[in-house]
Amino acid sequence: MTSNAIPPSLPSHGRYAYSAITRRPVYDFPGGKRLAVYLGVNLEHFAFGAGLGAELAPGGPQPDVLNYAWRDYGNRVGVWRMIELFDRLALPASVLVNSSIYGYCPEVMDAFRARGDEVLGHGRTNSERQGVLDEMSEKTLIDETTAAVLAAEGKTPKGWLGPWISQSLVTPDLLREGGYAYLLDWCQDDQPIWFATRDGGRILSLPYPQELNDIPAIVARKDSAGQFADMIIDQFDEMLDQSKAMPLVMGIALHPYIVGQPYRLRQLRRALAHVAARRDDVWITTAGAIADHVAGLPEGIVPGS
Repeated sequence: MTSNAIPPSLPSHGRYAYSAITRRPVYDFPGGKRLAVYLGVNLEHFAFGAGLGAELAPGGPQPDVLNYAWRDYGNRVGVWRMIELFDRLALPASVLVNSSIYGYCPEVMDAFRARGDEVLGHGRTNSERQGVLDEMSEKTLIDETTAAVLAAEGKTPKGWLGPWISQSLVTPDLLREGGYAYLLDWCQDDQPIWFATRDGGRILSLPYPQELNDIPAIVARKDSAGQFADMIIDQFDEMLDQSKAMPLVMGIALHPYIVGQPYRLRQLRRALAHVAARRDDVWITTAGAIADHVAGLPEGIVPGS
């Protein structure tokens, strides 16, 4: 008879230990603020007729013109409307860039560079996952992405989000060894925590949302534009209340081909205006600025330190 019992010792990632958020040391962000908010803007480029990609209408044969064109709308139209919105509300952005964007539509990156926004590595293209690659191939993916950002921006990115939130067993190690200071792939906390790495060092894990994210919300759960805007507002208001007792990080994950659609953009404007109206009470910033602040805290404050 075959047993389905779980073994007494479960496999573990070995990156962090359990820590209850209500039992940690309290610290402040700049200006004595306790809630840090950042916009994670995903700039993605896809192969035509091959590879992966979010699907408006799933299951069609390749070449999948409908879904390819739907996603390409984000780079041709949606992102420019979002930049206008960010400028109007004076909001910074953390730009998660597929390095192939630099070859396809460099004008988009010129616009974000002119704004002074942060640029993070987001792989070569979202037509592939890195977590299924062997270690050398994954290292090559990371190195090629880093080199492309360096060549265009004049500096290497400090943060990383894997395409499709994909990691192998060694991804945090490869990122640290590649010069990265923080990663966004894990959604296990509302505060940054340190991950252990194989060289005895560490890399910071910064909260990145999978709930307050337009792909799971709108594409997967079929939430409406208004519902997604209400989610942002409710998340912000609740976390602002919770932050009276402890520091918290609120990320908002956005994709131009989704929220850059006009009817969704109008609702996004409503939500971000609500956040911007409280800028005196919160730290509206970039993911990299949050990582820098947390990395400078005394040992023993942040879990894993």
